[in-house]
Amino acid sequence: MARGQLRIYLGAAPGVGKTFAALEEARRRAGRGTDVVVGFVETHGRAATAALVEGLTVLPRKTVEYRGVEFTEFDLDAALARAPQVVLVDELAHTNVPGSGNEKRWQDVDRLLDAGIDVLSTVNVQHLESLNDVVAQITGVPQQETVPDEVVRRADQVELVDMTPEALRRRMTHGNVYPPEKIDAALSNYFRIGNLTALREIALLWLADKVEEQLAKYRRDQHIEDTWESRERVVVALSGGPEGDTLIRRAARIAVRSGADLRAVYVAGGDGLAGTGSTRHLARQRLLIESLGGTYHQVIGNDIPQAMLDFARGVNATQLVLGASRRGRFAQIFSRGVGTTVTAASGTIDVHLVTHEEVGSGRRRSAAQTALSSRRQVLGYVLALAGMPALTAALLPFRGELSLTSDVLIFLSATLLIALVGGFWPALIAAVGGFTLLDFFFVAPLGTFTIATREHIFALSVFVLMALMVATIVGISARRTVQATQARAEAQTLATLAGSVLRGGDPLRALLQQVREAFQLSSVTLLERGEEGVGPDERNDPGDWHVVASEGEPCGSPGAAETDIPVGDDLSLALCGRTLPAADRRIVEAFAVQAAVALRQERLSAQAAAVRPLADADRMRTALLAAVSHDLRTPLASAKAAVAGLRGSGAVFSETEREELLATADESLDRLGRLVANLLDMSRLQAGVLGSLPVPIWLEEAVPPALDELGEAAAGVGLRIAGDLPAVLADPGLLERILVNVIGNALRFSPPDRPPTVGASAYAGHVELRVVDHGPGVPEDAQERMFTPFQRLGDRDNSTGVGLGLALARGLAEAMGGTLLPEDTPGGGLTMVLTLPEASTGTQE
Repeated sequence: MARGQLRIYLGAAPGVGKTFAALEEARRRAGRGTDVVVGFVETHGRAATAALVEGLTVLPRKTVEYRGVEFTEFDLDAALARAPQVVLVDELAHTNVPGSGNEKRWQDVDRLLDAGIDVLSTVNVQHLESLNDVVAQITGVPQQETVPDEVVRRADQVELVDMTPEALRRRMTHGNVYPPEKIDAALSNYFRIGNLTALREIALLWLADKVEEQLAKYRRDQHIEDTWESRERVVVALSGGPEGDTLIRRAARIAVRSGADLRAVYVAGGDGLAGTGSTRHLARQRLLIESLGGTYHQVIGNDIPQAMLDFARGVNATQLVLGASRRGRFAQIFSRGVGTTVTAASGTIDVHLVTHEEVGSGRRRSAAQTALSSRRQVLGYVLALAGMPALTAALLPFRGELSLTSDVLIFLSATLLIALVGGFWPALIAAVGGFTLLDFFFVAPLGTFTIATREHIFALSVFVLMALMVATIVGISARRTVQATQARAEAQTLATLAGSVLRGGDPLRALLQQVREAFQLSSVTLLERGEEGVGPDERNDPGDWHVVASEGEPCGSPGAAETDIPVGDDLSLALCGRTLPAADRRIVEAFAVQAAVALRQERLSAQAAAVRPLADADRMRTALLAAVSHDLRTPLASAKAAVAGLRGSGAVFSETEREELLATADESLDRLGRLVANLLDMSRLQAGVLGSLPVPIWLEEAVPPALDELGEAAAGVGLRIAGDLPAVLADPGLLERILVNVIGNALRFSPPDRPPTVGASAYAGHVELRVVDHGPGVPEDAQERMFTPFQRLGDRDNSTGVGLGLALARGLAEAMGGTLLPEDTPGGGLTMVLTLPEASTGTQE
């Protein structure tokens, strides 16, 4: 069975018309005779959207009971049994109620697609997993429900439902998005012009990336290798040298001016062995390219120019930035070089050759080019200079018995032996010397350097050529053997060090310890230069440096160490105990960069830890201000009204009326006294002079006092608290304040015929108390705004307070080790979930 087609309507923000567009498409298909059903659609009370549903076949929702509350969800089984051609399933990122078949709605959609059913769905850009934190940073509202990007990217069609911020705000003011009581709060918070503009840009860029993927797939499928300048892309080629910093910055300036993507590429040898690129330079340049908004790539190829061009064409690059050749003019006579070769074969790709400080300095020689030991090379020279004359003397008595061919083969064997021992240059000397000795002593006319026949010339020339070819192969093999051995040792060392660091709780010290042990050093010290370290001898002056971390006896300055590895301008890794060879130094250079990264992460973590108590203190102070401004207002107003009435000279009250006014004043002042006492206790607790007093308390005993305080308004509140629930660990006074604020908020927005309900259940060592109302609810993207001080969604006046009750409730809940989170009530409304630890769990802790 063919898999169904998925079409997703993507929006930058709620209200742009995603569901409206999906319903219009459903009606168009139904009008063409397609079997279309509406599996799940959320109209959010919008009349225009609800009107589009009329006339379409709508599947009934299924009811799921969770913790004593009934919820409605999309009925996947009914949709599969109905088996229509197209199903409309709104809100792809929705999380299903526990007890449903799948955890996420996109998993339900996947089941429909597997069954061969086409699906129309919707999603907002803030629900994409990769953008969730970015949107939260911009809007200040974290999203609890997300969908993996891959799910949306796999869709057969993604249609952007776009609208300018100004147009969306006009729609809101006309009441086409939210009810009138929520418009002002939404416009002043989430739906600000800046927020909407940023979200729109994010949605456009994300969709542009998907379009780019589709274009790349089409080019691959059609085997198109020519560059299509649909979008500027700049690729900078790195060689592993210090000039890479200059090239990256130049490429970044080109990319910024043209609004292009920036990529850096380094071509490693096709044999997988270490090349001439410096690990330290590449590690630093990778951080640089990423800090400039680009990406780093490493490819493998024996032909460096071709590998660069293949990569550039693979990413559809339009510009390629290369460094001018480091090779001298004489060397360029024999080889055009990478830059010239790439330019000649680049085709439609523009090539920039950038000059730098390393131009003309010559190619760097790798340590692997001296693969043979000095002892073997000396022995090779001795054999070439002394062995060939000795061989000639040994063959002279047999000159009349052996043919020239036999003599050439014997000399060739000796030359090959010298090549195996000493490498190319001793073999070259042996070949030239052997040629001369053969010509003088064994080729007629004897005793002269004259060669009588062409056959002899050919034989001697083949002898020299074979000797040089074998010597070259021996040299290459020796270098490759050393490189392979070094690469294997480096890889094993890197893997061991990385594993030890990852498993450690202190990455920086673990890294230094493993470096010390791996290279048998007496100490490894990470030094940081002070601000005063600007003298000419600063690397030798201990006063200019201070120790950041050390394993072993700390080294006072980089100059005092046997090996000094700079890391940037202000950090240095000092190694004491022995001088590292070049191969080991290359490995340590890579870990020196990682040490700098670990230090930065460690300091960021320390800063975050230092800020956390300040944030907690600020949250508590916010809660205190909330209580002073909000909770004290009502009793003060009541007491003042009662006293003002009694003092009025124009009014005559009966005895009963006087008693009622006095009782009102007395009750308000008592309530005021209790609140002030609680606030003072919280203030002392925040100052550290009053310990917390959490005690075991049963919710069935804690809720009724809160309802009593709310008065007659709370008479209809339904209680569903089982008697066998465990006790919670909480401060009774603070818990009462939380319940009063949360239940009072629910009463304020509940319709008269559906009062809120209060239920509770135990779960994994905690007790969850749920206050459920069936009012207008709060949009998901504005739920966190409810907990912002001085903000009450939808209010236009402050006659009933200034919107600090929920901010106070959350602050108090967190002060007791609990949480207060909002959830959508199925069918409309809001559910506040207060989670507190069980008394037994809290006691053990």
